[in-house]
This record gives sequence, structure tokens and C-alpha cells, in this order.
Amino acid sequence: MTVNHSVRVYKSEENLPREDQLAHKIAVVAADPVEVTPEVTEMVINRIIDNASVAVASLNRAPIVAARAQALTHAPTTNGKGAGVFGITDRVSPEWAAWANGVAVRELDYHDTFLAADYSHPGDNVPPILAVAQHVGSSGKDLIRGIATGYEIQVNLVKAICLHKHKIDHVAHLGPSAAAGIGTLLGLDVETIFQSVGQALHTTTATRQSRKGEISTWKAHAPAFAGKMAVEAVDRSMRGQTSPVPIYEGEDGVIAWMLDGPDASYEVPLPTPGEAKRAILDTYTKEHSAEYQAQAWIDLARKLHGEYPELKNPDNVASVLIRTSHHTHYVIGSGANDPQKYSPTASRETLDHSIPYIFTVALQDGAWHHVDSYAPERAARPDTVELWQKVSTVEDPEWTRRYHSLDISEKAFGGSVEITLTDGTRILDEIAVADAHPLGARPFARQQYINKFRTLAKDLVTEDEIERFLAAVERLPELAAGELDQLNIAAAPGVIDLSAAPKGLF
Repeated sequence: MTVNHSVRVYKSEENLPREDQLAHKIAVVAADPVEVTPEVTEMVINRIIDNASVAVASLNRAPIVAARAQALTHAPTTNGKGAGVFGITDRVSPEWAAWANGVAVRELDYHDTFLAADYSHPGDNVPPILAVAQHVGSSGKDLIRGIATGYEIQVNLVKAICLHKHKIDHVAHLGPSAAAGIGTLLGLDVETIFQSVGQALHTTTATRQSRKGEISTWKAHAPAFAGKMAVEAVDRSMRGQTSPVPIYEGEDGVIAWMLDGPDASYEVPLPTPGEAKRAILDTYTKEHSAEYQAQAWIDLARKLHGEYPELKNPDNVASVLIRTSHHTHYVIGSGANDPQKYSPTASRETLDHSIPYIFTVALQDGAWHHVDSYAPERAARPDTVELWQKVSTVEDPEWTRRYHSLDISEKAFGGSVEITLTDGTRILDEIAVADAHPLGARPFARQQYINKFRTLAKDLVTEDEIERFLAAVERLPELAAGELDQLNIAAAPGVIDLSAAPKGLF
């Protein structure tokens, strides 16, 4: 049974025992040899497929080209055989594989999500854990156990500790979770994992400016950096190096100075010894390439597109008012007070964090495409710009309450919309969860994950390679030690031109 652990700030003279520190409790969970359930194993496979889908679709996007070029300058190290990089057959040092693959997975904002007290994309745990697994020659079962831990720790931290209200980026929960997952993968002892978790947290706290205003390419790099730091933290800890303690609870620690302050307290849920790690089952992936809080709105917009064709024309629409949760309104809605969210020249990274833009395009097109819907010419279309400016959001307390609900049956990420036409007619509708959500109209299952992979890999990966990868990943529990290279994906000939990569220091 999951138990809530009280976490608060302690003065140095209080000398909080190590076993009572959150990082140590996380390490105990990671070191627990409990078996992974079949249901969790199946979901781990789904998410490896999901990550591969969005990574392949990103192979020639600028952040991936740059990250891949950096990785290729760092050859495999002496204590392993290195790890693979999406799209190519070269092997690199594991922390750099985690970097390159982490950027590829995150670039399109198109993989899984978990939203509670804070935000997260727990699939970001997979690149660093897989990179280490390939480097040391782990088995499929080892990898599954490591990924299950990564999800468990990140989801439980996200349930308990809000980072964003203090303008700390959500990857501060990813560094510790990835370090814990690597610890499980390698079968490390509690003390080593404890030090790894502390170092990973200490090196991955950063501001949320990366997700504010004109959003830059660093948005894709931020989780990759956290994964890379987790790999390096584990390496240092395995060599006997220690971390700041207590990292969470210390008088000058993360909670006291970066989060809720010296009087703060949190209740962090963690599984008890022998309890299966099932948190991955609370997470959900994306059908559309956009911020998760936009998923349901795309689905509602395409429904309205079919029911009310006249909404495509801005001449027919006086206003569009979206009532939604606090998070959605203030982060990707008009409550963010970011004029860039209404700018037709905004970056792709900004547009995928703009509900006014996303709802407008989905309403006009009745669909969403990971490339076409963000094209500069699409964003600049005059009728789109005109309609876009008429869309606004407000916070609705009931949708905020449902957003934070711990009851999965009522937890919601949508809201209601009121569209007022120029003739005075009002159109009202609402949606609670995305169609692909486990409680949505068309929940994602294995076949949907496979279809997503086939769709995004089309023309980028040969049919033979697509089939080979899918056959390998669906056999993940049977893959023996050293066989995890089969989870790499090679691009079709001519898709990647390594010589065209930008030059840097390395």
C-alpha cells in the first residue's frame, strides 16, 4: 500500500537522519527488487514505441541535428560498449546518447504526460535509462524494471510537489527519477542511489523562463539535460562521490530556497517495500503534437468543425471564450499574458503552448498535424489570424478543482467553450479529457501506439526496419543481456546527412 511521507525543512542543528530524508526514501523504493506486473510491462512497451515514434519524426529538426552532432563527438567509454542514437548506427558515450535521444523524444511535444501538482513528461525517463542499459549490456527485464522506477518516482513527486508556481522548471523532478531508474536498472545499493538522486536534483533545478514568452529550442533540451545529468550523477556516485544532504529538506536546500520556503511541508506518496510500481498506469500519451492541456481542446475543436462549418469563417464569429483550469489558463492560455501566444510569427515552441492558436487551427481544419499545423504560412493565414485574436481563456474554479482531483474518474484537463456568433447565437460545448485518454472517446491501446509509430516513421524509416523494431520491442521481456541494441532505429538511406550538421566546440 502506498504511504505518504511527510517532508519539511529542517535546521542544520536538527540533524535529520539519513533514512528520514526524501532522497533516501526514493532510493529505498528504487532498490526494492519487487517484480514488475504484466500490465506495467505492457505499458512500458507502449511508451518505448511512443518515444520512438516522436523521435523518428524529429530526426531532421534543428535541435536534434545539433544534439546528435554533439553526441557523435563523444565515443563510447571504456567500461561499456556505448549506446545508440536514434536514426544512425553509430555508438556514443551513454550520457551523450541520453542527451541526443532525449532531445529527439521531447522536440515535438508529442509523447506521454502526467499532470497533478506539477507538470511532467515521464517518457523523458526512457532515453537515459535505455542509454545506460545499452552501454552496460542489460536485459529487457532489467530495462523494464528501471523504467518502471523512473515513472514511479517522477509521478509521485509530481503528485506532491509543485515546482511551477515558484517558476522552477518541471525537469527538477526528472533528474531524481531518472537517477533512481538507472539505480534500479543497475541493481545499485541504497546508499549509491541516494547520492545519485541528490546530485541529480542539485544539478537540474532551473527556471521556467524556458517555457515563457518567446519559447526557444531549449524547451526540447531541458529534459535531455536532466537525463544526461542523471547518468553523470550515477557515475559519480558509483565512484564514491557524495551529494549535498539533505538536498530537499536542508536549511539551504531546494524546498527552503526554491520552493515553498522554510515553513513548507509536503506529503509525498511512495510504494511500500514489496509493493509493485504501478505509477506508469496513471500517465497518458498524446494523439496530437501539442502541449497535453491542448489535447482535449483539439478534439473538441475538430468535433465543432464538423457540427458547425460556419465557425471556420471569422466573419461569423464575434468571440470564443474558453473556460478551463488554472494551469491551462495561466500557462498556455491568455492568462499567461504572453503576446507571443497571439503572434503569427511566433516560434513553433510558442505556438504549441498557445491554446488560442491551437483551438483556432483545429476548428478551421478539423484536424491537427505535427508539421503542417505549425507551418509559418499556416500561422500567418489572414482568416486564421483574425479568428485567433477572438479567442480568450478564463479560469473556471470547477475545472481547476477537477484538474487537481485525485479521483481518476473525475480528473479533467479540458473545460467548456462559449462561441458567440455575430448574429447573437451562442454555441456551448465542453470536454473533460482527450479522446486518447484512458477515459476518453477513443483510448490509446497497443494498436494505436503502433499506428502512431507507423504514421510518423513513414518515408523516414524503411518498412523492413519498422517491422524489425516493432517485433523487437514487443519481445522486450525476452530480450537477453546485450540485446537492447535492437531498440535502436535506423533511418532510411538519404534521410540523415551527418555532414550538414552545425559546427561547435567539440
